[in-house]
Amino acid sequence: MHGLPKVGTVSGAFAEFRLRARLAIRGRVGSPKLGLFELDSHRVVHIPNCRIHHPLINRVASVVRRALAETRISSYSDKAHAGIARHLQVVVERGSQSAQVVIVANSASPAPLAELSALIGARLGRDLHSLWFNSNLQHTNAIMGPTFENLAGPAAVVESFGGATIHYPPGAFGQSNLEVARQIIEYVRERIPQDARVAEFYAGVGAIGLSVLDRASTIQLNELNPHSLQGLDIGIQQLAAADRAKVLVVPGSAAAAREAACGAQVVIADPPRKGLDSELLSYLREHAPERLLYISCGVASLLEDIVRLTAFKTMRLTELTAFNLMPFTDHVETVATLERR
Repeated sequence: MHGLPKVGTVSGAFAEFRLRARLAIRGRVGSPKLGLFELDSHRVVHIPNCRIHHPLINRVASVVRRALAETRISSYSDKAHAGIARHLQVVVERGSQSAQVVIVANSASPAPLAELSALIGARLGRDLHSLWFNSNLQHTNAIMGPTFENLAGPAAVVESFGGATIHYPPGAFGQSNLEVARQIIEYVRERIPQDARVAEFYAGVGAIGLSVLDRASTIQLNELNPHSLQGLDIGIQQLAAADRAKVLVVPGSAAAAREAACGAQVVIADPPRKGLDSELLSYLREHAPERLLYISCGVASLLEDIVRLTAFKTMRLTELTAFNLMPFTDHVETVATLERR
């Protein structure tokens, strides 16, 4: 429809690439299971030696499972809304090769997990980056509650992209496949003219935005999640004064922040699977930037949004590349480049 060549696909490693995992904790007292839910169920498949996980994730899961069994802490039951231990989140920091560990519990405080936490800390030793408690008392499918309590270690996992230091508190969104994520960031960087005025929506902790600062004269970064905003603020505060002066953070929904695109030559958008907020899409269609770089994890919503963005003939689709960010699934991360006519 748009006269483009066949879509190319960029891939990375197919084993041990996953640096971030959320595992459900279910099962009997003394015999917990840690793994993923079977499709359309709350039955957990125990995955002690997952080959796509970084080996440290498997080690952390093994240590936590053994500690749960020894302390006889009950696993959560979805049907009864009973039991303490609900989920385990593990994030590997590449530089230190250590793990940020979050125990999600059906408990208002970490007190019932004190013995468990001590065992985890002692057994992981230098492999432990930080240990966190998250309270989730809701009878829902939400994995985590809104607040985190730091039991030990630094406030955020630190990564580097394009020379920028990026900070991930435990509640912030982060990609699990950082090598392919790096390739996406480099791809986006190459499509930003030097000294361009840039606006980024759904900016997260700034993995893209802070990494392209050397190419931007100014950049406005929009984000809604408070944990991602916290990580973004840490990253901005550590910038040199000249780079810090280029950045303006616009908190809130992309819909409410849509006018941050006013005057931007390049707009970057990395929305959730549902696609662009309709108000932002309408604004971009009516006030087309010179270039829109749209990063999508949902092909269906991307295709729908491209139809709407190009309907007024103010923009045209000029490039499309797929990144195999989630191997062994039917999902790809797609970057679409749209230009003003």
